[in-house]
Formats: sequence, structure tokens, C-alpha cells
Amino acid sequence: MGALLALLATGESLSLVALIGIILLIGIVQKNAIMMIDFALDAERAEGLPPEQSIYQACRLRFRPIMMTTLAALLGALPLALENGSGSELRRPLGIAIVGGLLLSQLITLYTTPVVYLYLDRLGRWVKGGRAAPVGAEAAAKAP
Repeated sequence: MGALLALLATGESLSLVALIGIILLIGIVQKNAIMMIDFALDAERAEGLPPEQSIYQACRLRFRPIMMTTLAALLGALPLALENGSGSELRRPLGIAIVGGLLLSQLITLYTTPVVYLYLDRLGRWVKGGRAAPVGAEAAAKAP
């Protein structure tokens, strides 16, 4: 959505090159979400943490690598988005799609991935047997 909004704001059309940028963007954002979920699942299994604590720990541990990857891609695409030389009309939509998409999607991913993780955990517990406890209820029940 961020890529489309950025293309719309700059007056660029959704070309094949911009679509390539969107596909690249999907890969980067998906990798970041998978990295967070993988660390959370590992913390649940290895350390026996409840889902709330494991996703919180995963977010804290993976925030810097995720931001470094995002900023590297964003700063790498920035010259494409800002160039005005010959041939820039072909490459400019690629840079705009990457920069605009990364700005919005990274923000959304950092906030929605933990929420989706917790709700899917609750759904899995509900499907396995009975009703799931509300989010945070397990941690409150285990507290001294």
C-alpha cells in the first residue's frame, strides 16, 4: 500500500519496473516478520516462555537487525527515487515504490506481527481444546 501511495503522490504510474520494486518489497517485509516469529517460537520452545513474553523478547532482540536491513534497502533505493538524469524515467518508479513501501510497511509490520502472533496462538489453543485464555491472563496467573 505504501508503494502505491508513494507512486500516486509523485505522479508516477504503476509500471512493470514499479511492480518489480513491489515484489522486492514484499520479500524484505516478509523476511523481517518471519525473523521475529522464528525467534518467538524458539523462545517458547527452548526457554518455556509464554507467547506474550516470547514475542516481546523477539521484538526487542530483532528490532535492530530489522531496522538495519530496512534502512540499507531504503538508502540503496533513494538515489533511484531522486535521480533526474537520462534514463531516470525507467528507474525512478522502482526507487519510489521501494522507498514508499518500506516506510509504511515496516511501521505496520513492527506493530501488527506481534498482534497476529498472539491471536494465532490463542486460536491454536482454542482449536486444540477448549477456550483460550485472554491475552495476558497466563502471565497474570503465573505471577507470584
